[in-house]
Amino acid sequence: MVKDQHILALIKENPFISQQELSKKLGISRSAVAGYISNLMKRGEIVGRAYIVREESRITCIGGANIDRKSQTMKSIQYGTSNPATVRQSSGGISRNVAENLGRLGCPVSLITLVGDDQEGKWLLEETKRSGVDVSQCLALHQEKTGSYTSIMDHTGEMILAVADMQIYDQMSVDFLDSRWAHLASSNILFADTNLPEESLEYLIHRCEKDELTLCVNPVSVPKALRLPSNLKGVDLLIVSQDEAAALSELEIKTAEDCKKAAEHLINRGASQVIIHLDGQGVFWADRDGKEEHIQPLRADVVDRTGLEESLIGGILFGVNQGESFARSVRLGMAASAITLQTTDTIADLTAEQLNSYITY
Repeated sequence: MVKDQHILALIKENPFISQQELSKKLGISRSAVAGYISNLMKRGEIVGRAYIVREESRITCIGGANIDRKSQTMKSIQYGTSNPATVRQSSGGISRNVAENLGRLGCPVSLITLVGDDQEGKWLLEETKRSGVDVSQCLALHQEKTGSYTSIMDHTGEMILAVADMQIYDQMSVDFLDSRWAHLASSNILFADTNLPEESLEYLIHRCEKDELTLCVNPVSVPKALRLPSNLKGVDLLIVSQDEAAALSELEIKTAEDCKKAAEHLINRGASQVIIHLDGQGVFWADRDGKEEHIQPLRADVVDRTGLEESLIGGILFGVNQGESFARSVRLGMAASAITLQTTDTIADLTAEQLNSYITY
C-alpha cells in the first residue's frame, strides 16, 4: 500500500489521529506525514482539520421528519359538516421523505432531524431506518412532541387543506448543526428544507459555500420560503414550486417566460441552478451558464398527488449523485414523481431500473 493510501486508511479508522501518531505507525517523519495529508486534502479525499473522510456517495438530508395523517373524502366535500372519509397515517416530512426515496433507490443516505422523546418519534425513526436511511445523527428531545402534518383531500385526490404542528424544528439551532458538522462535511451532497430556523439556514448556506460543499435546498411552502436569506450564494440547487418561485422573486408566474425571469432573479441572488416545478405543466430549469429547459410532464394516471415533490427531488439527487448530466437528472426526478403519482403511497417502491426505463433521454 502506498503511503498516502495507508494514511487515508488509518484516518478512516480514527479521524482524530495526530500527525505524530501517524508518523510513528508509518516510520516516516512528521513533516512527510503533513505533506501526504496536504495532498489528500487538495484531492478532496479528506476535509477539515479533524481529517474528516469524505464519503464519495452519501447524501445527507437535514430538516423535517414528522407523522403524516392523510384524510380523503369519499365524495365531493361538503363544507360546514362532517364528511365520510378514509384516514391513513404514515411517516413524513420533506427531508425524511427525500431520504427514504433515496434509500429505496439504493443511495447511501442519512437524515439529521429532531423528534420528540415519544412513541411517535421512536416509531418514525424505526420506520425510516427500515428504508435504509442512517438515523444515527437524529436527536430525540425530552418533553417535546414529534412534528405532525395533516392533509385533507377531496375524492379526486386533490389536496384541499393541510395543517402542520412543527414547532420542534425551531430548536434546530446553529449549535445543533455545528455539533454534526463532521458528518455533514463528509457527505457528497447535502439537502436541506426550510423547516430550519432562519439563522440556521443562513449559517448552513454560508458554511457550505465556505467549505465548498454541494447544497440543495427546498423551501417547503410559501411562508417558509421567506426564511431563506437574500444571499443564496452557497446554494448549488434550489428546487421550488411555482408559488414559491413567485414569492421569492416577487414576480407573477404564468408562462415559461415568467419562469425564466424568476429563475434569473434567484440565480442573481446566488443560486447556481434553479428548478421550478409547475404542477401539471412539467418542470422548468435554468443554470448560471445560461442553459434552460422547459420539460413537459411524463404521462401518468394520477391517483394521489402527495409525495410528488419529495419523489421529484429524490430522483434528481439520485441522478446527480450517480454522475448523470443535470438534464438527465431532472428527467429521472420527473420519472420518480410520475411513478409516485400513480400510487396511493406518499413514497412509491422506486428502483433505479424503473427510473431509467421510464425515460429515453
